[in-house]
Amino acid sequence: MSKSFFRTLTASFLAALLPMAAMGASRNHSLQSPDGKVAVTICAGETVEYSVTYNGRSILEPSRIAMNLEDGTVFGTGKVRKVLSGSVSQKDIPARVYKKGSVDDVYNFATLVFKDCRIEFRAYDDCVAYRFVDGRRKGSYIVKSEDAEFNFAEDFDGWVPFAGGENATFEQQFTTSFEAYYTHLPLSEWSPKRLSILPMVLDARDGVKVLITEANLRHYPGMYLNSVGGKSLKGVCSTVPTGVVESGPNLLHCKVTGRTDYIAEAIEGQQFPWRVIGIAAQTEDLLSQDIVWKLSDAEDPQQDWSWIKPGLASWEWWNAWNISGVDFRSGINDETYRHYIDFAAENGIPYVIMDAGWTVRLNCDMMDVIPELDLKGIVDYAASKGVGMILWGSYMQIRKDIEGICRHYSQMGVKGFKIDYMNRDDQDVVDFYEELASVAAKYHLVLDFHGAFKPAGLQRTYPNVLNFEGVQGLEQMKWGKGDEVTYDVQIPFIRMAAGPMDYTQGAMRNATRNNYSPVNSEAMSQGTRCRQLAEYAIFDAPLGMMCDSPSAYKAEPECTEFIASFPTTWDETVPVCGEIGEYVAIARRKGGKWYVGAMTDWNARDLEFDLSFIGGGKMTVFQDGVNADKIAKDYRKVLMELPADGKVKVHMAPGGGWAAVIE
Repeated sequence: MSKSFFRTLTASFLAALLPMAAMGASRNHSLQSPDGKVAVTICAGETVEYSVTYNGRSILEPSRIAMNLEDGTVFGTGKVRKVLSGSVSQKDIPARVYKKGSVDDVYNFATLVFKDCRIEFRAYDDCVAYRFVDGRRKGSYIVKSEDAEFNFAEDFDGWVPFAGGENATFEQQFTTSFEAYYTHLPLSEWSPKRLSILPMVLDARDGVKVLITEANLRHYPGMYLNSVGGKSLKGVCSTVPTGVVESGPNLLHCKVTGRTDYIAEAIEGQQFPWRVIGIAAQTEDLLSQDIVWKLSDAEDPQQDWSWIKPGLASWEWWNAWNISGVDFRSGINDETYRHYIDFAAENGIPYVIMDAGWTVRLNCDMMDVIPELDLKGIVDYAASKGVGMILWGSYMQIRKDIEGICRHYSQMGVKGFKIDYMNRDDQDVVDFYEELASVAAKYHLVLDFHGAFKPAGLQRTYPNVLNFEGVQGLEQMKWGKGDEVTYDVQIPFIRMAAGPMDYTQGAMRNATRNNYSPVNSEAMSQGTRCRQLAEYAIFDAPLGMMCDSPSAYKAEPECTEFIASFPTTWDETVPVCGEIGEYVAIARRKGGKWYVGAMTDWNARDLEFDLSFIGGGKMTVFQDGVNADKIAKDYRKVLMELPADGKVKVHMAPGGGWAAVIE
């Protein structure tokens, strides 16, 4: 960490201590971003309201915020005792396990201090954020509800990921896998009966996009959005459950048996989550959002994190453990996993996932291994080959003894867990995430959360948390008929703006729109082969999946070698171009190599990329073949020089992609 970082940080803290006297005497308080384009007006009277403009144009009209406690106290009312303001400029903050090597954190702030709390506002060049912080309360207390209004200036169109069906109750929508295709509609057409998960993006006209999400979510429930009619939304949180029981297939799922009438049991001095309104001047700016990372608590600098190893994983569940050309029966057995381990070792892949099925059925016990597996022998064999094993487990299994399970499998040599089926984000589950992350870090275990809500900062606080699902990933192609191709060019701008996502790409069976059908045991992807390759550059996932079988990859050595060469964390990320639901292109750098990926929707597309920032180099390009519109696996590998002017012409077939490595 540089000396300049400490000098800047110290100066920032001194600035934070200076009360803004002129503002303190006024009911209206103004705050601007460092570049002056984002402006926030805070009105503190009987209630607190805030409004937001960008380049002088209204984005949010006055919107009320408050927190309602069980004893009748309301955070966000009463006299403002003082207002603190200032600027912070932290440069080159090292970023661990991230899409870039360092992050700049530059913003102006205004903090309203009340008797019982304070409300902190920040204005970045690309974001407005606020949060409540407990002030003087002693001990724990109950938060009944939170008021978080979003009164938009116009009837903007949104890409809305609804949590449940049209007839589901709010309580039913609070149990969700956080996987949803987007409904594109004006705010005024949003039914008040439906909840949206986060993040969500709105089209604020003239190219400007607005992102709604949250950050630094700790000891508090996640937020949903709900329409209140017209062009206004409000935040909604699920209440605290009173009990849960095992349910669903193999009794590995969770069913809530009852709920309280309040959303959180808060603690003394609690810092509540940041409510985030991101503002992108142009669509591709959403691809480089760092706001969730910047607003979240940093990792403990006294703790050793050097053991964390991001990378690719060979994964058996998507392809149903299917292997051809071997002399054993493939399935959940020692021979199959040794085959996967050999494949990983031969291709420099650091991990193999052991997904569902390795524990005894209907027992919900993560310590009860099926007799067909010698788990210790498999883990030892993997270690002898330089490969780490990651074990799948369910929330209901591991919550029974987090410490004991982490200790046991760490001592065995397991490298991490993929934990599934939380399917909630109430306070209990949010606390579970952090408890597991902390204990797993103690035992040097990485984590991949499935059946999981979106990233909301835990990945910075605990960098051993590599992935979150919370995405309608490639697994949907095993059984569903959704439009995955369109979704692929939406999620980089929306879901990925919050953080990494475990989409699980890498299919070698590829299908055009007319040829696709869901096949559970021999699954295929929608779109071209090059689309699957491009996703390794586009999708953010420190634990990247290779979802197809070793047999499929061995039949495609060029593509396999190309995929296996990809890093999963980056020194630099540069958006190239894109429009939500149409196309996307991203360039990422690791060391002296650049990795570039592009995808289109179901329309064939010709684009010209300006890669002049790379400064030349030799290119290995995988591009859609001339017949890829008919045979999706058709591709062409081309070796070429990056043109002197950096301009590269790209053609993509319908559902197509383009990928390149430049060095």
